[in-house]
Amino acid sequence: MTREAFAFTRSFAPTPATELLVDRHYLLCASRGALRLEAEGQRWLLPPARAALLSAGRPATVTIPAPATTASVLFHVDFVPPPREGLAVVDLDPLARALVAECGGWQESEEPLPPYASAIFAALAAVVWRLAERPSPVRMPAGRSAEVRTALRLTEEQLADEVSFADVAAKVGLVPRSLARRFEAEIGMTWRATLRRMRVLRAVERLAADDTPVTTIAHEVGYGSLSAFNAAFRELTGTTPSDYRATFTR
Repeated sequence: MTREAFAFTRSFAPTPATELLVDRHYLLCASRGALRLEAEGQRWLLPPARAALLSAGRPATVTIPAPATTASVLFHVDFVPPPREGLAVVDLDPLARALVAECGGWQESEEPLPPYASAIFAALAAVVWRLAERPSPVRMPAGRSAEVRTALRLTEEQLADEVSFADVAAKVGLVPRSLARRFEAEIGMTWRATLRRMRVLRAVERLAADDTPVTTIAHEVGYGSLSAFNAAFRELTGTTPSDYRATFTR
């Protein structure tokens, strides 16, 4: 029998959407780069400071937009109780990240875990299960209708440019007022707020990818002013881009 819990890391080139479905409780995070996770019509971005906890048998789709290294920890259903929610995206605190790193010494094997390793995996589960009671509120915008999904795709393709809502509406075949109502109904925010969130989330991906200067990233995601970029970033994440990047290595 494969041991009751194990961990592994794996490096990936950019990878299109791939279905993830396992028979164990699964903690998935990136140690380098960022992942995109989609499940049940919702989407999340997983930079190194954030992880997804999926209960056994819960399907999800993972996309890797740029080179990344993943860190995965799997728990047998008899080793730990099921998470309260089938899927929770959590912000990892320093203790959780340290435990994930420590668990990395025990990969899949037929040999049982030694007592110390078993205690470390159990401690990680206890910490992450507690964090899952306060899931991260930051989601990537996701629409239900074909028109809104297309509008989101068109908007995301133009984040570095001056994006016109009227042009986006015309391309999806709706008048701006109708598309605006769709955004409010399906996403719960205006198109302008959605654009701002998409720009910040793209910046998070870039911050996780390499050491590109913050000013350069601000311009890449459509901000001509560093102060405006910092304000938008702080509004969504509660911190500055530089401080947010620093959390990846703490």
